[in-house]
Amino acid sequence: MNVAVLVARVLLGAVLIFAGASKVGHAADLASAIAGFRLLPEALIPPLALGLPYFELMLGAYLIAGLFTRTTAIVTCAQFVIYAAAIASAVVRHIPANCGCFGPHDAATADWPHVAFDLGLAAIAAFIAYGAPGALALDRRLART
Repeated sequence: MNVAVLVARVLLGAVLIFAGASKVGHAADLASAIAGFRLLPEALIPPLALGLPYFELMLGAYLIAGLFTRTTAIVTCAQFVIYAAAIASAVVRHIPANCGCFGPHDAATADWPHVAFDLGLAAIAAFIAYGAPGALALDRRLART
């Protein structure tokens, strides 16, 4: 179980780091993608577009390091459920929104496979939360001190 959680932590952390790094420096593009879902008030979109990439980078780094693993995995699970709900909302409302998942060069539109992908990532995060912290986690080292 500990090794499976480690593998899941590293893989999910890598996805988050890649997604966050792809968005850094492209706040205008991310703001446009977020606005395309027509879910949030205009005033919330620019700060979210600025902060979200760094939040994803932080979650990814914490998962890989195994730091605050259970809490990080729960927050990550919630984040992917929110992403899935937003994408599903666009699909149901027939809005051709660009998901913006992996930065400005990701031209994928919101569709049911993206919803399933995000729910799959949420399930991996839930598995990590259940089995936390897993092997080679900083949480284990901190617990001993």
